[in-house]
Amino acid sequence: MTAAKTTQSARNKGLPVWDLSHLVKEPVEKNIQKALMQAAGAASAFQKKYEGRLESLSPEAFGAAIIEYEQLLEGLSRVYNYTNLNRATKLNDPEAGKLHQGVLERYNDITTGMLFFRLGINKLSDKSLAEKMKDKTVRRYKPFLDHLRAFRPYQLSDEVEKVLHERGVTASPAWVRMFDETVAKLRFHVNGKNLTETEVFQLMISRDAKTRRKAAKAVEKTFGDNIQAFGFILNTLIKDKEINDRQRGFKTPVASMNLENQVEDEVVEALVTAVRDYYPKLSHRYYRLKAKWMGMKKLNYWDRNAPLPFSAKRRLPWDEARENVLAAYAGFHPRMADIGKRFFRENWIHAQPLPGKDSGAFSASTVPSAHPYILMNYKSDIESVMTLAHELGHGVHQVLSGPQGYLMCDTPLTLAETASVFGEMLTFRSLLAGEKNPATRRAMIAKKVEDMLNTVVRQVAFHEFECAVHEERKKGELTPDRLGEIWMEIMKRSLGPAFTFDKGYRHFWAYISHFYHVPFYVYAYAFADCLVNALYAVYQDSEKGFADKFLGLLAAGGTKRYDELLKPFGLDARDPGFWKKGLSVVEGFIDQLESGENAATLRKRKGAVK
Repeated sequence: MTAAKTTQSARNKGLPVWDLSHLVKEPVEKNIQKALMQAAGAASAFQKKYEGRLESLSPEAFGAAIIEYEQLLEGLSRVYNYTNLNRATKLNDPEAGKLHQGVLERYNDITTGMLFFRLGINKLSDKSLAEKMKDKTVRRYKPFLDHLRAFRPYQLSDEVEKVLHERGVTASPAWVRMFDETVAKLRFHVNGKNLTETEVFQLMISRDAKTRRKAAKAVEKTFGDNIQAFGFILNTLIKDKEINDRQRGFKTPVASMNLENQVEDEVVEALVTAVRDYYPKLSHRYYRLKAKWMGMKKLNYWDRNAPLPFSAKRRLPWDEARENVLAAYAGFHPRMADIGKRFFRENWIHAQPLPGKDSGAFSASTVPSAHPYILMNYKSDIESVMTLAHELGHGVHQVLSGPQGYLMCDTPLTLAETASVFGEMLTFRSLLAGEKNPATRRAMIAKKVEDMLNTVVRQVAFHEFECAVHEERKKGELTPDRLGEIWMEIMKRSLGPAFTFDKGYRHFWAYISHFYHVPFYVYAYAFADCLVNALYAVYQDSEKGFADKFLGLLAAGGTKRYDELLKPFGLDARDPGFWKKGLSVVEGFIDQLESGENAATLRKRKGAVK
């Protein structure tokens, strides 16, 4: 083992892993089976007690039924979340996969018997529901009921809904599992080593151009060798969604996600249109600058996230990353930092890179009676610090919204990324304020621009890709070559003329997990980034009280719509100028970089004249 490898291994061993006993205690399998048996019995009793009787229930009895339903689901979800998180660190372990699948199937069986409750609520007449709203418990659950009844026009017969629910374990979740496990087993050959996905993508941000190229070529080859499988999985998932959408009456592939997100189609379209119109002002401009800084006429696609020549190579130990993020949070509101500290103190984070571990990052809300868990792969660089700030923002949000209860704690995706992106911005601004070296500051601003382009431009480009392939899939299966053609066309349009794209880049759609896991999730990142930029502008200009209002927004969970939550800040996402406000923040950072570049050029010229 090389000295570098030994050092990295030692560094990894000092990183935290989570304690899942907060969800299920030892002996795990015995306690899981016990919990499932108890849930099955309770669900059966619930069904006998309420099925076919919702209309006749008194307001008080209806409120009690909702509470009982919520408690049942939370108990089941606690067990399911354990197996899901356990599997996320052991994607190459058949036993972890077996345990997860077994619990998923039992979860599905048990909740099939409870399906009548949601279906029955949507069958209640408006008059009947208004009568039940006289009870204070029912009124408390009004946001849950309103959101559920928004799907009334798309609800199918009880028989069809039951069949769709029962087949859930063999439909899209099974294909998603196949994607996850296939990716976990892939190895990428670079310099005589077989690397995991996490390791090879880490090389793509190397300072050495040859290393970046080798890593990119390894990704091209490995995904290219497996592209038929990824194409089949994606085609199957898209077709499954298309059948579901068609049966329910959704007019467009994105419509069901918009309804789930409680956002109007036209608002999402306004966001996408605004970002697309800003491509030349944002990504095209910035990458021209980057090519100049890199001394190249054009960037190769593997140079997109390459470190800048004037950026300092800085390694940040885990303890330093933790203190930086918590200090930034404390500077905004002490409660954010206090909640954040619990994640570190009580082992709610898994940061240690491991073979077979999910290569991404997430904060799983689990259940309100427990707490969230964060997964990431810490690599001791500034990008990892920002990932920590992002996921910890999610975690703080989830803790704050937990008191809303299992049925109403989850935030629609339109706001789910708000705290995470805001946490990133707080951490960035804090680090920038503490940096005195002009070159380092410029590098930090440039890196922030790249992050924002990845969050806004790249995610909207992903959304465009999804829209295109879901629409075209209606006419028949798309070959991997056709998927690659669509991918290349959209990437070229979004990233601009400053790039050269090798033919092998056409396979890179295959690794984007959101395309498989949650279709049309990606626009939420752009939504949140623009929203946070607008919120941050209000924060900078505001008097005291903004931080308390912001925490109130987070604590609302799913009890309020995005437009209602933004009103106290004087923001309206329906306003055509709203998205431009957010995008102008990114444009302003690029203006700063261009101004500095022009000033440096002018100084050089004056020096030459002398």
